[in-house]
Amino acid sequence: MIELVVAIFIIVYLGMILGSLPFLQIDRTGVALLGAIALIGFDAVSLEEAAQSIHLPTLILLFAFMVVSAQMRLGGFYDEVTRWIARLPVAPPLLIGALIFMAASLSAVFSNDIVCLVVAPILIDVCRGQRLAPLPFLLALACGANIGSAATLIGNPQNMLIGETLHLSFAGYLREAALPVGLGLAATWALVLALTRRNLVDVADIASHDGTQEDAMPEAGVPLDSWQTMKGLTVAGVIVACFLFTDWPREVVALTGAGVLLTSRRLHSRQMLGLVDWELLVLFIGLFVVNHALQKTGLPALLVADLSAAGMPLTDLGPLFATTFVLSNMVSNVPAVMLLLPSVAHTLAGPTLALVSTLAGNLLIVGSVANIIVVDAAAQRGIVIGWREHARIGIPVTLVTLAIAAAYLALRWAAAH
Repeated sequence: MIELVVAIFIIVYLGMILGSLPFLQIDRTGVALLGAIALIGFDAVSLEEAAQSIHLPTLILLFAFMVVSAQMRLGGFYDEVTRWIARLPVAPPLLIGALIFMAASLSAVFSNDIVCLVVAPILIDVCRGQRLAPLPFLLALACGANIGSAATLIGNPQNMLIGETLHLSFAGYLREAALPVGLGLAATWALVLALTRRNLVDVADIASHDGTQEDAMPEAGVPLDSWQTMKGLTVAGVIVACFLFTDWPREVVALTGAGVLLTSRRLHSRQMLGLVDWELLVLFIGLFVVNHALQKTGLPALLVADLSAAGMPLTDLGPLFATTFVLSNMVSNVPAVMLLLPSVAHTLAGPTLALVSTLAGNLLIVGSVANIIVVDAAAQRGIVIGWREHARIGIPVTLVTLAIAAAYLALRWAAAH
């Protein structure tokens, strides 16, 4: 049975690496779900064990913030903020800085994936309307959203999982992450400008989108609904305040806020729930079951013991930092965090996992769902962002921001020991 579990685990994580499985029309979510089904079908995991392996607080928190983000989308908040940034009477270099700060701030509360999904199409239209090259702004959006999401325990799915599993203090983590994230955003702005300053105005793009082609016309987007926007912002503010100043269960607070937003006379619940990323929730469920089955074999514990014997204990900062970086770029950050969480315990384990797994997402296009969303949005409007274009910004941003995080964590580690 151990061999069967290992084989299914390898197939599932091969799917995480490739994004699909050869000869099958299936994505990462489908691979994780089929892996869980196979384990239950072969009786490697009972239905009761599978249910108990699912970390319900994390799923509830994810779902609740998807509902909050749906409220903001339907209220036109993201569209209005993006267009407001674009209307600022500043030069393009300062505009990129404003965009990075805006993406980071929104992502810290409303999730980087949602921010990129909504902002990227509007940003492209705005750039073309102002005769700016979309590529530098799109890459700045992706990098800023990824880095900003590392600032809080609700900025992205892996941070939610880390915070809920390790029972981290929301305010305590925010204090830990604020400095490396802030410095990382400043460094990202400087790097994007240094690498793209001469290409902020794209003559070729202007020539091919001279205002006579239909695809150059800005989309109307979602008009601002002041009441729905204020309702969403108020609920989000109350939720974050509860996280900061009370010890109430975060998942219960967030779920209550989602319930308040679903109680509406104007927005139908079908609209709200239709914007929930159910596939991501299913991905989490499948990976919880698959990882539980592997943990049950005892093999991960043996591997951790072997690493310790070889002088690379995950209880030390350096090995955990390096392992998180490598795994995050091999299988993506959520699966990497799920694999590592059972093996970490020291006081800086949570901040290390959260910062490294998130910042590592900027290295490659597939390192973060937010990157993929931006690339897909660009492709739909005739803008190609290939591996080379992304790597030209993504690699230096990743290396510099990780160096900042490493220096900060090393200082914190030295102070604690």
